[in-house]
Amino acid sequence: MVDADMEDSEKKAPSVIDRYFTRWYKTDLKGKACEDHCILQHSNRICVITLAESHPILQNGRKIKNINYQISDGCSRLKNKVSGKSKRGGQFLTEFAPLCRITCTDEKEYTIFSCIRGRLLEVNEAILNKPDLLLEKPSTEGYIAVILPKFEESKSVTEGLLTREQYEEVLTKRNQQEEPC
Repeated sequence: MVDADMEDSEKKAPSVIDRYFTRWYKTDLKGKACEDHCILQHSNRICVITLAESHPILQNGRKIKNINYQISDGCSRLKNKVSGKSKRGGQFLTEFAPLCRITCTDEKEYTIFSCIRGRLLEVNEAILNKPDLLLEKPSTEGYIAVILPKFEESKSVTEGLLTREQYEEVLTKRNQQEEPC
């Protein structure tokens, strides 16, 4: 009897992500259908940028060929360095700042954007060596970047983003279209 109770409680226990983060979504980024991003917002303001479950990279068994944090000749997200308690030195990002470009083996390229304004704290270098993390665990070890919004903007940073319920409504509407993503 005790084993059955433990199994039930394990099934009901929320993940660390579900327990400590609020999920926000940005759909059809820059007008590109189904290129959805997920922003995991922690109560301490830190936001983790990930791919939403519906992003084309995570569909149809795609494989990743290359991840590039070099945004332009003069801007590499890998060169981002922060220091101190106030995280000085991090690159400041607008909501449509590109974080990286991901090329799949079918040669389709996707640009991943920050979705929010704030200071870039880090990019996930682990996905450069092991891109499958992005496919297997997009909300945890396969995250794209960590961003810290300005303190005074920490409440308004989610304006224009969708809640989980609103995002699921968008997915339902998409699936009812003749040509879903």
